[in-house]
Amino acid sequence: MNSLPGTWMDVFCRTLRRGSRDLGIFLTDTQVDQMACHGAELEKWNRHINLTAIKGPQHIARKHFLDALAIDPYIHSRSGQFLDMGTGGGFPGLPLKLLNPDIQMMLMDASRKKIHFLKHVIRMLGIDGIEAIHGRVADLHNDGASAGRFQGILARGLADLGRLTEMAAPLLAPAGVLYALKSPDAGEEITDSLEYRFFITWDDYELPDGNEKRSLVRLSVK
Repeated sequence: MNSLPGTWMDVFCRTLRRGSRDLGIFLTDTQVDQMACHGAELEKWNRHINLTAIKGPQHIARKHFLDALAIDPYIHSRSGQFLDMGTGGGFPGLPLKLLNPDIQMMLMDASRKKIHFLKHVIRMLGIDGIEAIHGRVADLHNDGASAGRFQGILARGLADLGRLTEMAAPLLAPAGVLYALKSPDAGEEITDSLEYRFFITWDDYELPDGNEKRSLVRLSVK
């Protein structure tokens, strides 16, 4: 695949740096370079494999990377085992791993092509403590070693809160948290049953350089 022009990388890095500062997050040069590598590979591979509908350096930086980084202040643990369910092109799990190197991150997706892409990116970045797994979360339910394994489980746009909690609850460690990245109307998904079973907190945020609103719903088992 042909390399992207330098202007692509310049726009991506400029958008990422400015947006992360607006979020109160100050990335190192290494972290910016790693995320730029991930973003560039996403753009290149997307020409041949349907990884994302989001294209262009500004949009990829904002709607994938900054959207992932925006939830970092709400992550309760900076170490331990994390699972990104339905990770797609690696979001939000991979940027959060780059920001928090002590986290052990598992990226899981049912698309073999997407996992093939993520394994390629992980090799390019040369980082430890992260793996990309092809499969469904239900597969982990049948693996005794995965019960109560994860301090944090991440999910972006995967399913409604009821379904997400069914998938995540058996895998959460005591005091573990499900982090669901949702649209602002996610409150409609919170039922009496969920409030009975989980401690639920809710935070709204807005992507830098735009008017797009997001919500992070955090659920931990009572």
